[in-house]
Amino acid sequence: MKTKCLIIGSGPAGYTAAIYASRANLNPIEYCGLQPGGQLTQTTEVENFPGYPQGVDGNQMMMDLREQAERFGTDIRDGQIVKVDFSKAPYVCTSDDGTEIEADTVIIATGASAKYLGLDDERKYNGMGVSACATCDGFFYRKKTVAVVGGGDTACEDALYLSGLAKKVYLIVRKPFLRASQVMQQRVKATENIEILFEHNTIGLFGEDGVEGAHLVKRKGESDESYVDIAIDGFFLAIGHKPNTDIFKEWLDMDEVGYLKKIDGTPRTRIPGVFVAGDCADPVYRQAISAAGSGCQAAIEAERFLLNR
Repeated sequence: MKTKCLIIGSGPAGYTAAIYASRANLNPIEYCGLQPGGQLTQTTEVENFPGYPQGVDGNQMMMDLREQAERFGTDIRDGQIVKVDFSKAPYVCTSDDGTEIEADTVIIATGASAKYLGLDDERKYNGMGVSACATCDGFFYRKKTVAVVGGGDTACEDALYLSGLAKKVYLIVRKPFLRASQVMQQRVKATENIEILFEHNTIGLFGEDGVEGAHLVKRKGESDESYVDIAIDGFFLAIGHKPNTDIFKEWLDMDEVGYLKKIDGTPRTRIPGVFVAGDCADPVYRQAISAAGSGCQAAIEAERFLLNR
């Protein structure tokens, strides 16, 4: 099976790329991946995407984008691409049911997955007080008490962001120190409504209709190990994201975490005709709107590439 443009992934980046590629008559094929709609399907209300003054349900927004891509003729398929061969054009990509697709251009929009602690309670309370995106969901915790898990720059940034909204912020840190840069550490320590809980591990969450508190263990495994419960309304994970890029390791440049590298800030990669969009290549912003914008850029680049061939 042949296509001018194959899009791998179906979050805001993948769907926006599909809308643009379809309207440019590239007749794209799009594979949705394991989580159709991407990370936004894990949130409830999205309030910061322009054009939805009342906010919009994350799932609903992704269904709207999908419908828009289909309206212009995108061939949207369930399943995921499990193998790629970028050794020569057209590029051969293989799906999990064994279908081989020859593509003149490929747009990679496979996103990233937030890292979780692995507690059953995280799944139980997902969207009911558990979040992996402070800038997305912090607004819902104005004047409330929240906890952030992590000790790096992201955790400190999230804690500082939330401290401007919430009444109180606990920063739960496994180690006896913060890994964050000095300037971030100083800011956090200077913020009155942030309390750092060093050498604490979260072992569970509790609450009736959502998160009401967390069970922690202090100095786990030591002779003075003790158990602590804290009352919180929200539990934010800031222990990093893992880009879904393993199948591209052999072919594309990536950083030590696995984020795909762009050339000169464009969607281009070192392989001509292969472009990247969204969170798989964005360790910095990780927002729906920036992902959508990068999907637009990738599709325009793909169209130009085909024109200039």
